[in-house]
Amino acid sequence: MREIKKVLIANRGEIACRIIKTANKLRIPTIAIYSDIDRTSKHVSLADESYYVGQNPSSQSYLNMDKIIEIAIQSNTTLIHPGFGFLSENKEFSKLCRDNDISFVGPSEYAINLMGSK
Repeated sequence: MREIKKVLIANRGEIACRIIKTANKLRIPTIAIYSDIDRTSKHVSLADESYYVGQNPSSQSYLNMDKIIEIAIQSNTTLIHPGFGFLSENKEFSKLCRDNDISFVGPSEYAINLMGSK
């Protein structure tokens, strides 16, 4: 397993806050992402760093896989935690993380594929 330099939380709100609090206990620096509407949200102020991911619709922000990977690379992140919902069970995102040498907190694209679509 690679050394964990930073964790990017690809989520928002209470879920992101919980992940940040746990990462802080483990002394892992945190990266928050935010859309226009979340600019002043608690998870943004709790994180060590924060990056704008896109406009309000989640399709343009929290579901924008390429932008999230771009932010992870830019911020020297080695780990992405998707939280719940959004990209947590997205096999393409899990694979995209692996393809970019970023660890994904969650199942592999193979395991997600075995789970099937809901």
